Amino acid sequence: MNTKYSTQGRVAVVTGGARGIGLAIGQWFLNHGYRVALLDIDKATLDATMKAFGGSDDVIGIHCDVSKPQEVDSAAEKVISAFGHVNALVNNAGVAIFKPVLETSFEEWRTVLSTNLDGAFICSQVFGRLIVQQGGGAIVNIASISGLRASTLRVAYGTSKAALIQLTKQYAVELGNSNVRVNVIAPGPVDTEMAKLVHSVAIRSDYYDTIPLGRYGTPEEMANTVGFLCSDEAAFINGQVLAVDGGFEATGVGLPTLRRNNEPPKS
Repeated sequence: MNTKYSTQGRVAVVTGGARGIGLAIGQWFLNHGYRVALLDIDKATLDATMKAFGGSDDVIGIHCDVSKPQEVDSAAEKVISAFGHVNALVNNAGVAIFKPVLETSFEEWRTVLSTNLDGAFICSQVFGRLIVQQGGGAIVNIASISGLRASTLRVAYGTSKAALIQLTKQYAVELGNSNVRVNVIAPGPVDTEMAKLVHSVAIRSDYYDTIPLGRYGTPEEMANTVGFLCSDEAAFINGQVLAVDGGFEATGVGLPTLRRNNEPPKS
């Protein structure tokens, strides 16, 4: 294990951990000596993920709807029963409904907010207390570039992620007094299986043109960033939002054509 500080015995909880970014984060923790609890609402996918781990004692899967306090309380009891304590929480669980503003119903609005915002609040309350009891640790929330800049079809999703960024700062201010650091990352487009299904060729081309690095991020790159923020190397980083987006947010309204025309000649 190539880490400067020993992480043996540490425990991480990852919501939405059965696939995609959440699973990559869980794998990062396992690779760095943590024991891991993966929470997910999709039981079938979670069961398949746990089967792939081959019965390892270092990882448990818990079926849980993070928008329901009773289920989160039950999940916390299972984590404590299995591992005894919690050092890190990653609020990754999220849903999205992409519809025009005036066609988005209140029910759809609440569906998105209840998971993306309420779920992070509930889990931070429950697992945050456990981290405080342990003497400190880290919470990392997974927002989105949509929480930093508005875009079409994202009235509920973008608002939930912007609120999650502010929620992060609120927790950071208060839990910092208990040696718990709370930060948030804002991923740009990430090359997950879900993105491959819903992003058309035209949409992918638009993103390639707009992102200065000219590609999507990978789940592993998101996991590396989250892992760093949970590590001792980030011991003085608190209350920060980090866009992990290849420069997407920094481009503002810059035109890809003008940017390409300004590229240095290729040798």
